[in-house]
Amino acid sequence: MTDFAFAPPAPPSVAILDSEERFPVRRIFCVGRNYAAHAREMGQDPDREPPFFFSKPADAVVDSGSTIPYPSLTEDLHHEIELVVAIGKGGSDIPVENALDHVFGYAVGIDLTRRDLQGAAKKKGQPWDWGKAFDRSAPCAPIMPVARSGHPQKGRVWLAVNDETRQEGGLDELIWPVADVIAICSRAVELKPGDLIYTGTPAGVGAVLRGDRMTGGVEGVGEISIDIAEG
Repeated sequence: MTDFAFAPPAPPSVAILDSEERFPVRRIFCVGRNYAAHAREMGQDPDREPPFFFSKPADAVVDSGSTIPYPSLTEDLHHEIELVVAIGKGGSDIPVENALDHVFGYAVGIDLTRRDLQGAAKKKGQPWDWGKAFDRSAPCAPIMPVARSGHPQKGRVWLAVNDETRQEGGLDELIWPVADVIAICSRAVELKPGDLIYTGTPAGVGAVLRGDRMTGGVEGVGEISIDIAEG
C-alpha cells in the first residue's frame, strides 16, 4: 500500500445513464473549431485542415443539474455545447476504421470559456489555459453507453440560455466526425479508458451572466442543464 503525504482526492467522474456506476475521468481533450459556422464566427477559415486540440483538467467536470459560481478573472464567460465521446478502450495510432470500437458511450457537454482571457492570450501568442482549463469548466451530462445510443451521425445539437435558443446545429455538420477525431488524437497521445473528448461546438456561442440557466442537448444522446450562481 502506497503512503501519501496527504489523502489523495477522489477521482473525478461522470454519471452513467441509469446506472449506479460512474465513469472515472482520466483526461479531457477538446477539439477546436470543428463546425464551419463556428470557425467563421471566431474569425477563422473553416477549410478542412487537421483539427487542433486543447485540454482541460479531469476535475473540471461538473454533473448536469449543478449550480456553479461565476468564475474568477473574467467578465465574458461563454457557453459552447458539444457532443462528448467517452473512451472505453485505449490505443495509439488507432485506424479510422477501428476508431468507434474504442467508444464507451456519448454524452452532452458544455465547454465553458473565459473568452476575454482566451482572446488576450491569443493576441500575445500565449497558451489558452486560463481561458479554457479552469475550475468547473467542463459540465457533462450522464454518459449514454454505446449499446443504447449507437454511434450518432445525425441529430440536433442545441443550447438555450434562460429558455432562449442561442446555439443550434447538427452532428452531420462536424468538419471532422467522431472516428476521425479519435484516430487523429491517438496519433499524438495514447488514449486510455476514462478519457473524454469534447468534439466541437456549433455557431452561436455567447456570454452567460450570473443567475443565468443553460440548457442544451444532443438528439439521441441526452440533455444538460447548468445554473450560474447569482453571487
